[in-house]
Amino acid sequence: MRDINVYKIALGLATVCLAAALFLVVTGNTGQAGPFFIAFFAALALGFRGYAHLKGFAYTVMIFAAVTTALYYPGYFVEVNGVNLAVLITPLIQLIMFGMGTSMSVQDFVGVAKMPKGVLIGILCQFTIMPFLGFTLANLSGFSPEIAAGIILIGCSPSGLASNVMNYLAKANLALSITITAITTLLAPLFTPLLMKLLAGAMVEIQILDMMWDIFKMVIIPIGAGLLFNKLLSGKAKWLDDAMPVVSMLGIAFIIVIITAAGRDSLLDIGAMLILIVMVHNIAGYILGYWAGKLFRMDERDCRTIAIEVGMQNGGLASGIAKGMGKIATVGLAPAVFGPLMNITGSILASYWHRRPPVGEHEEKVDKDAAELVKQ
Repeated sequence: MRDINVYKIALGLATVCLAAALFLVVTGNTGQAGPFFIAFFAALALGFRGYAHLKGFAYTVMIFAAVTTALYYPGYFVEVNGVNLAVLITPLIQLIMFGMGTSMSVQDFVGVAKMPKGVLIGILCQFTIMPFLGFTLANLSGFSPEIAAGIILIGCSPSGLASNVMNYLAKANLALSITITAITTLLAPLFTPLLMKLLAGAMVEIQILDMMWDIFKMVIIPIGAGLLFNKLLSGKAKWLDDAMPVVSMLGIAFIIVIITAAGRDSLLDIGAMLILIVMVHNIAGYILGYWAGKLFRMDERDCRTIAIEVGMQNGGLASGIAKGMGKIATVGLAPAVFGPLMNITGSILASYWHRRPPVGEHEEKVDKDAAELVKQ
């Protein structure tokens, strides 16, 4: 009962803070509303944790609190004692990818042999739908070339780990999801630079070999190290298994904060339009991915899997690529917006599908997926 009261108090505090913030905005004191907006998101995130159907949104709401802090007080997140905080992005991505490697095993790649059709369709959709959709939206946006290139970059990136969780919640094919995520991530050093050169080469300078090496350093090396760690020390470092998800979430949040602070002026200028375009990109990815699965006569569970894999991209990796290009404040903006947004839309879609199990679904399939998730 005491815990429930704490969560209710937090939601009440969030309401008060939002009312105060909106009052200050309406009265022309937007600059003074920052602390109230930050407190609103922080209290809302705490309140959400007290309710099962809202708990999944708590992390995303905390991201909003962090982003709001970066927008109001960017100086704290751009440079500290003469050190540009953008230098932390690559190590953070490598740490996150290492964590991904520790949660994987050779079995994730064996899935290609077990489900070749689903994996091949997933890879095909991943590296066609979102890149060309991003290219179309970038050209329609009217944004400056570098910001537009960021929309294409998030489309050319592989699927992210969040897609695995959403597929589990959506009663989709978790084993297929994990395999597609693993394979597209390992293919990223080849396909992402080539697609960027093809689709964004007229907007920004793309050094294919340099980008390949940057992605190789951020993806292949740390994932390989994580796989080796998992192979040699599986079950012997439980503290690391428990810590990595938290470290990954904090790392992604910090990356988004750094990018938001660096690109604050551009974001304030085009923020609403960028959010709209990124949302269209994300939702259209779900829709086109789902119907691509239908086109190839895949069953309902696999269609859901393809939809989520296509719609949810690895925003962290895209941010790291933007940093490697030296354009974190422009090319990095779309990936920074896409990450939190896809978690909201993905959670909503997964919750919708969770309440509508695929026709003919057998309970043992769900149990098997749950067992696989625990094993991961």
